Amino acid sequence: MTTVLIDTDILIDIALGREGFVENSSKIMDFAESNRIKAFIAWHTISNFYYIVDANSDNVSSLDFIRDLLRFVKISPTSTKDALFALDLNFTDFEDALQVSAAVVCKAQFIITRNTRHYKKSPLPALTPQSFISKQIS
Repeated sequence: MTTVLIDTDILIDIALGREGFVENSSKIMDFAESNRIKAFIAWHTISNFYYIVDANSDNVSSLDFIRDLLRFVKISPTSTKDALFALDLNFTDFEDALQVSAAVVCKAQFIITRNTRHYKKSPLPALTPQSFISKQIS
């Protein structure tokens, strides 16, 4: 079974129904919920998601979304040494380095994100939801 780390932007796309993104992002969640993939998120994704979605939506219950998500998506078990690893990655965006570190810890084969250009230095491939779905179907 393929193991993935899901970046925060995928969750935000779903919660806020972002046109042009929600359909493929939702398919990734469907894969996770139906156990077609083993899905993880980084610990800090929860707070980032809550902060962004709660501030941008009156009709979405961020906490309900998170509670439902954690039924079928696990949190990557990171520690201090993993934060230090992220620092050593020397990414422009430290949050992306933390995502990579979380992906390494959970032994993900891919990071699923819309911002693949942010992961050019990543030791594992970053794919858009659409690219990942194409790989799963082929």
